[in-house]
Amino acid sequence: MAASDLTIAVGDIHGQLPKLLKLWSNLEKSLGPAFNTATVIFLGDYNDRGPQVGGVLDWLIFLDKRYPKQKHVFLAGNHDFSFAAFLGVLPPPPAGFSYKSTWEGLAAREPQRVEKEGWWDGEGVEEVHLQGRRWAGTPKNKTNAKRGMSYMGSIYDSAPTFKSYGVEHGDRKGLIAAVPEMHKEFLRNLLWVYEQPGPSTGEYTKIIAVHAGLEASTTAPIEKQIELLKARDVRVERVEALSGRDNVLQNPKELAEAGVLLISGHHGWLDVRVNRMIIDECGGFEDKPLAAVVLPSRQVIRDTDVVAESQHPTSNVGNAQI
Repeated sequence: MAASDLTIAVGDIHGQLPKLLKLWSNLEKSLGPAFNTATVIFLGDYNDRGPQVGGVLDWLIFLDKRYPKQKHVFLAGNHDFSFAAFLGVLPPPPAGFSYKSTWEGLAAREPQRVEKEGWWDGEGVEEVHLQGRRWAGTPKNKTNAKRGMSYMGSIYDSAPTFKSYGVEHGDRKGLIAAVPEMHKEFLRNLLWVYEQPGPSTGEYTKIIAVHAGLEASTTAPIEKQIELLKARDVRVERVEALSGRDNVLQNPKELAEAGVLLISGHHGWLDVRVNRMIIDECGGFEDKPLAAVVLPSRQVIRDTDVVAESQHPTSNVGNAQI
């Protein structure tokens, strides 16, 4: 295997900085010198649920300086999209477009949903995308029946993000002032999809990485889906490739037949198949491990692993300025 073939896909971090640092250390110890030139794909969802959102973003932003020979790919997750939407730092829409159009139709069709999800409604609401309103809202029922636990502030579990920046939940003006400009730029510049050629050893022809997945049962051809993701079009109510569930679990048939490996996070479990990988074992919860998959070997490495020191230590983790 050529050194340039080494790729690492890291699951959803969700503000869990200690888990991220431990996982990074384990990757470094396990992979030795090859780690220094790896491509590292972060699959999105850096905020919410965990307590150290600001620390996670700081650490990721300065990664290029600590590991200059690595390639770092930062994908947007649905939580990152919604955080950016509330801050007003989504990729810019076309001139004259109003974010009000992303939610006024849904609000008219399903008024009960507005109350149920408790959409945020404050000063400047017409400047906020639908997902930003949902992200910062306060649901009527505080219990997440699907998970059997209480929501952390909103249906996105965004309260820890507000707290990480020292701001009360729902305080948009305060959060905009508190979030550093470099964090806003990081969120604004996140990719919605990433593609790279397969390894020289031929295990797969290409990697496509996207936070939730691509739609297998849809009238939109795969090429069109990817084109729209590359364009980062914020005019839609919901980006299925970032937020979808059942409709994005499978690798579309045409990609599987072409030997393409589709990688995502988002779904709350780990599933390593021949042509489809879901890497989100942690989901931002303290009692679950943060996992990464090393390619093309498909080795799974977790923050909870006990890994002996490498014979070729290259660690910069201890010197990380966070």
